[in-house]
Amino acid sequence: MAEVITLDSLRRAPKVLLHDHLDGGLRPATVIDLAADAGHTLPTTDPGELQAWFTAGASRRDLDLYLQPFQHTVACLQTREAIERVAAECVEDLVADGVVYAEVRMAPELCIERGLTADDAVEAVLAGFQRAAADHPIEVGLIVTAMRHAARSTEIAEVALRHLHQGVVGFDIAGSESGNPPSRHLAAFSLIARANSHVTIHAGEAFGLPSIWEALQICGAERLGHGVRIVDDITIDGDGATHLGSLAAYVRDRRVPLEMCPTSNVHTGVCASIEEHPIKLLRDLRFRVTVNTDNRLMSDITLSEELFKLHQAFGWGWDDLQWLTINAMKSAFWPFDRRLRIIDQQIKPGYAALRTSSLQPSGAER
Repeated sequence: MAEVITLDSLRRAPKVLLHDHLDGGLRPATVIDLAADAGHTLPTTDPGELQAWFTAGASRRDLDLYLQPFQHTVACLQTREAIERVAAECVEDLVADGVVYAEVRMAPELCIERGLTADDAVEAVLAGFQRAAADHPIEVGLIVTAMRHAARSTEIAEVALRHLHQGVVGFDIAGSESGNPPSRHLAAFSLIARANSHVTIHAGEAFGLPSIWEALQICGAERLGHGVRIVDDITIDGDGATHLGSLAAYVRDRRVPLEMCPTSNVHTGVCASIEEHPIKLLRDLRFRVTVNTDNRLMSDITLSEELFKLHQAFGWGWDDLQWLTINAMKSAFWPFDRRLRIIDQQIKPGYAALRTSSLQPSGAER
């Protein structure tokens, strides 16, 4: 019997998303509405054209260029009402894509240009999440993010801690890695650690091993946002034998989760195509790989589409996709018993049903 996996069947699969930016995942029509309310000029007010514009802008093979279109989405996130609407729509879109657990991140310091405080911004996000999730089988947590090029990370860490156990599940830094090492924000990470909270750090996306090493060994990251450049510490002999350097071995041995975002990585120039993405090598070597969207608007992507691309590129079947999903749930900033419940009651039964329903007779059996 041969497995048949379609995009539609993948949408029905229970999925877990750990790396998704709120300001990179707005609906195009919502951007148009909110920009009009804010008096902000967009390149176009046609939803289809705007989607194409964002994706073209994000596909320039450079992280700094990839980040430029965010000026338009950030301009739309300057009031409580706008932020709450976007947060609620985010949850609705994830539910429609079959996501059962999500951690969405946002940078409150980007939302204070028109009078809001960082606390106001966080509270609006949480209100939107809670309103939308109330009637759906999904759990959603917020990762509060500081901008690594700015000097407000300790303040933002304090904001995160004020809303811990109210929907905030962790802390992160984001933005351009070049010239902005994680260690610049050590005070913020220390504050989070002293509160027994969780840290994930964007590292190893556009910059290499030093960024990953600092994130882990200096700043105490539990997960790596992207982390794709860990492959720089892996060598492959002519006969195909692989050798891990000390940092790569540490990441694998300690089961450090890698929040991989394949389509985004293609857009930012990490690799030329999904087929060339290091995720296959890292999965084959049994790193703790997870699959994520990064920015659904910018990359015009859903988590189901990310997984379907991997299925097409590498022939991964339901067992592989379940493995990736359970990896993500194991790595979530969520209480252990609740993680286990989602794995046992939603993920495993969901994939078992899909595995059975997707079997078709092979050519020899027909």
